[in-house]
Amino acid sequence: MKKIVVFASGSGTNAENIIKYFNKNEFGTVVAVFTNNSKALVIDRARKHEVPAEIFSKDDLFEGKVLQKIKMIHPDLIVLAGFLLKFPENIIHAYPNKIINIHPALLPKYGGKGMYGMNVHRAVVENKETETGITIHYVNEQYDEGGVIFQKKVTVLGTDTAEIVAEKIHDLEQRYFPEVIAKLIN
Repeated sequence: MKKIVVFASGSGTNAENIIKYFNKNEFGTVVAVFTNNSKALVIDRARKHEVPAEIFSKDDLFEGKVLQKIKMIHPDLIVLAGFLLKFPENIIHAYPNKIINIHPALLPKYGGKGMYGMNVHRAVVENKETETGITIHYVNEQYDEGGVIFQKKVTVLGTDTAEIVAEKIHDLEQRYFPEVIAKLIN
């Protein structure tokens, strides 16, 4: 059974979707959820599915305490699902090509520091893009610059608001993120 660790900072809808997906199969399981936000809804979502939630500080992350906890788990894959802090180099170097992230745009467009969630969707609408999508990529030392694993496009209509774009992206994330993770660990 392959072990997956999920990092999230917010509501945790993607994290919960991944947990549910792997609860239904035999080849992988989410063994822990890590969050830097003690008020994040992802904590309750994880515990509802009996997945331990580790809450840590930014100092814990960058001083190696989180890496120590991860090493005790021996994960096969680390998944960032709405995790907003820049991932530390010590973990990236300890798990090369074993850390992935999902981004709510077609990278390299709309990537980088500060480009997450509604910030991305507003930018897509303001720039009158005709398509957007999701990118699942490896994590490296730069925001949103690791090798692309998977992209899926969706049409943006001239009448779409940022909120409508967000719904379209969320649907893509829910459908494809667990499937891509499954392919990576098999």
